[in-house]
Amino acid sequence: MRPTEPLQNRVSGEDKTQGPGAAFRFFPEPVAYPNALQQMEAHVAALAAGTAREQLWFLEHPPLYTSGTSAKPEDLLNPGSFPVYAAGRGGEFTYHGPGQRVVYVMVDLSRRGRDVRAFVQSLEGWIIRSLEELDVTAGIRDGRIGVWVDRPDGGEAKIAAIGIRVRKWVSFHGISLNVSPNLDHFAGIVPCGIRDFGVTSLADLGLTASMEDVDAALMKHAPEYLNL
Repeated sequence: MRPTEPLQNRVSGEDKTQGPGAAFRFFPEPVAYPNALQQMEAHVAALAAGTAREQLWFLEHPPLYTSGTSAKPEDLLNPGSFPVYAAGRGGEFTYHGPGQRVVYVMVDLSRRGRDVRAFVQSLEGWIIRSLEELDVTAGIRDGRIGVWVDRPDGGEAKIAAIGIRVRKWVSFHGISLNVSPNLDHFAGIVPCGIRDFGVTSLADLGLTASMEDVDAALMKHAPEYLNL
């Protein structure tokens, strides 16, 4: 069953508990980015204070661009096409929009060795294993953040992006996986600062996997890879 309320001025949505402390929360409508960012900030503060549980938020955004802490102004190619938000996460410019599964991962890294590099690797492994569940072979590439696939024409393209921030050893922001977004919307930026390779999606690869299929795979493998 899907939730009936969007994320607006408070956290809402269907809660699916994973383990003793973590929960998945799902939101049915595209969530305004400032609302999500505000609520993430509040939840991270509560989690760091020991008054909230670990959560993973599964959602979509309306079409927009976000800039990470390493974003270069020249990589915003069409400034007037969609709203642009400073995200505060690591990385450069990225696109979010309908048809893309965004998962914000708010967990306590103190329970996971306080190793940010290892945490990013666990996110990569989580995505790769979840895509394998959907019959997609994906992997990482040296010097290129994110998760990549080989195109049928022999080229390579990014199918998932990763951008996190850590405060008081609590992670936030997270991953975005392209299910069936409008790939033309990526043309307004240099995605993640990488000019020589494009982006793709499950739909672009000819797969008919639904958002629910993607969610099921991510939920199945999150406990193993994220130590939930």
